[in-house]
Amino acid sequence: MVRHYETLGLLPAVSRTDAGYRLYGDADVHSLRFIKRARDLGFSIDEIQQLVGLWHDRSRSSAAVKRIARTHLDDLDRRIAELQAMRGTLAHLVHGCRGDHRPDCPILEDLARSGLPR
Repeated sequence: MVRHYETLGLLPAVSRTDAGYRLYGDADVHSLRFIKRARDLGFSIDEIQQLVGLWHDRSRSSAAVKRIARTHLDDLDRRIAELQAMRGTLAHLVHGCRGDHRPDCPILEDLARSGLPR
C-alpha cells in the first residue's frame, strides 16, 4: 500500500539506499499514520488526497476540511440507513420463516416476488 500511496501522490517519493530499500523518516511515518486513520474512518482515496493537501496547507480554512468530513458523514448516514432498512426487512423475513422440514419459506417467496417486473 505504501508504494500505491506514493504513486497516488499521497506520500512524497522517499530516498533509497544503494540496495534500493526505501528510507522513511519521522514525517513519512506521521503521514502514513494520518492516511491509515483516514482509511479507518472510511474516507475514500480522493477524500484522503484532499485532506492530505489541506493538512500540509497551513493557510487552509477549517471550513474546507469540515466540508469534506460532513459530506463523508452524510454518506455514512445514508449507507447506515440503507443497511438498517435491509436488516429490518431481513429480520422480518427470518422471523416469519418456520425453518422446519416444510418447503414453504417466506424468505424465498419474497426474493422471488421482488424479482418480478412491475
